[in-house]
Amino acid sequence: MRSVRISTAGCPSDYSQGLLPIIAQSLGYKLDWVKPNQADLLIMGPFMNFHAKKLKWWPKPLRPAAQTLFNSFSSRRDLPLRVFHSAENLRHDTIPADYSISFDLNINSPTHFRLPYWMEMINWSHEGIVGNQNPRYGQLMTIERLMQPLGKHFLGRTKTAAFLSSHIREPRKTLYEALQKVIPVTGFGAYFDQNIENHHASGFLKQDLLKEFAFNLCPENGMYPGYYTEKIPEAFFAGCLPITWADQNVRVDFNPNAFINLAPMAWCNYDPLTEILNSSQHLETYASQALLLNAPSILPFRDFVKRMMEDARS
Repeated sequence: MRSVRISTAGCPSDYSQGLLPIIAQSLGYKLDWVKPNQADLLIMGPFMNFHAKKLKWWPKPLRPAAQTLFNSFSSRRDLPLRVFHSAENLRHDTIPADYSISFDLNINSPTHFRLPYWMEMINWSHEGIVGNQNPRYGQLMTIERLMQPLGKHFLGRTKTAAFLSSHIREPRKTLYEALQKVIPVTGFGAYFDQNIENHHASGFLKQDLLKEFAFNLCPENGMYPGYYTEKIPEAFFAGCLPITWADQNVRVDFNPNAFINLAPMAWCNYDPLTEILNSSQHLETYASQALLLNAPSILPFRDFVKRMMEDARS
């Protein structure tokens, strides 16, 4: 078995359970988790302090000379293969790296791969990839279900919306208030319950909670072409009609007719919401829509990981 020393910097604590390490192991690589300065492959995540000054522990007047000396002893052979992997709304070139994995659309580069975070939460066992998890939600989502219509069963639920949030910074605050004017909204998460320290220790499974509601207010944290997370598909998978906030390019991943997008309504103070949520005809139209119109595959990402692993060992 081929062995690769791997390390992370600025990545979530559960990164070792994500798709990249799992796929690498499925390709026959043995991953030895080491410190960054010992790695063949260094994964740099979105929480890395990339603005920190280099060699800041050196006296300031000596830093240029120290950097020159450091560079003279460093070569591509000595350095690890660097991969910037972000599940946050950051651009693919935020941190200089040999390879990058991000949400960004239309990056014409063989060293970049677009992997929206929601694909980490899919059951890929039909393509031979097993082991990824979705502990906060309660289970992995299946492509088969996401390609089926939402169905009318959500119309029989209480006509209220769930809103899970650890903060209520804009645009969440405005969207929350706009929806509250039309239907009741029940809040969950650290913002609404001060006893919850973070969303990893919420005390509930998101899927179980959403099953009690007809709607889920699930705006994206930010708006950028290609930045679409697990929020929309997790709401849909639980049988809720998603009410989100995303740019029009969201159609690259999801059927825009399968959810309510508040972003295009901002210009008119979200007034169309009242008519939509109080119209049986409108809601039945949403119920007839599938979220995925085409089945995605994880195999292109597997090929990308294979190239990275080969490069890391070369």
